[in-house]
Amino acid sequence: MWKRKKKSDNEKHTLEVRDLSKEDIQKAIHAFSEDKDSHVPLSVLIQDDLTLDYELLAPYLHAKPSEPFYMSKETYELFGNEGYELAKEIDTVQHAVDQYMKQTQEAPIIEDDPYKRINYYKLQRLGLLQEKPGRDYFLTDEEFLITYKQPK
Repeated sequence: MWKRKKKSDNEKHTLEVRDLSKEDIQKAIHAFSEDKDSHVPLSVLIQDDLTLDYELLAPYLHAKPSEPFYMSKETYELFGNEGYELAKEIDTVQHAVDQYMKQTQEAPIIEDDPYKRINYYKLQRLGLLQEKPGRDYFLTDEEFLITYKQPK
């Protein structure tokens, strides 16, 4: 009769909203990555709108950031509030590069380019990229991932 009502597992506690830096978010993601089971992909943190699932990061952040952070599903690169469009574009280009390499077994880079700049014409010719991005992307040596930062 006088039993305490147990909190439902489905009830989500509300997180305090705080100013969190990109470094704070990166540390929380790294800690989550270290603690998660090996068969659980890091992509579980990334929602459809490329924002992060702060409920999963709550044990590490103990708060929700006041500004949104976005993460590329393809490269796992983290962006602040201004980076949503860049994260979307990176995912689009990386997906096109991956598909191109599956189809042709070669990298879609500009011939003899020392920086391995992505050749958008090659991607468009195979129907893998609808429109040319407004910036250059480069192929890295790390698992054929792309970056918008020109190598040195």
